[in-house]
Amino acid sequence: MRKIRWILQLNVLLVLSSSFQNKKEETYPLTVKVKDLRNEDGVVQFALYNTNGSIPDEEYTKYYRKSTAKIKNRSAEITFTNLPRGKYAVTALHDEDKDGKVKKGLILPKEGIGFSNFTSLKISNRPSFTKAAFEFNGEKEIEVHMIYL
Repeated sequence: MRKIRWILQLNVLLVLSSSFQNKKEETYPLTVKVKDLRNEDGVVQFALYNTNGSIPDEEYTKYYRKSTAKIKNRSAEITFTNLPRGKYAVTALHDEDKDGKVKKGLILPKEGIGFSNFTSLKISNRPSFTKAAFEFNGEKEIEVHMIYL
């Protein structure tokens, strides 16, 4: 009787522990759109961030995911798939020369740039992850405003 009880308890324990291990985190898609590009030259490079302090990232070394999209009708969009819930920020670069880098004049970018939650840039309103971040709790679509300086 003791043996049977012990075997039953062991089986219950194994079933319970395996049910905890098989739980998958739910993931969702995030679609990002940009409109009103100044021309159809090049591509739009989108970068997704999930870490405080990761923006600005002019060299594109701190991103969580990155992808490019073709331009059509002066617009572009990308969908990042399989994202867990969390806090994210997005940047967009109108990469007119397709070199994957922010082309600059003396100080300011020559190509269009954009950040989630930003419609303009000023010295007093520099982008950061904290300012650009948004809560992501499920399937979502956002628009990033492209800024040409």
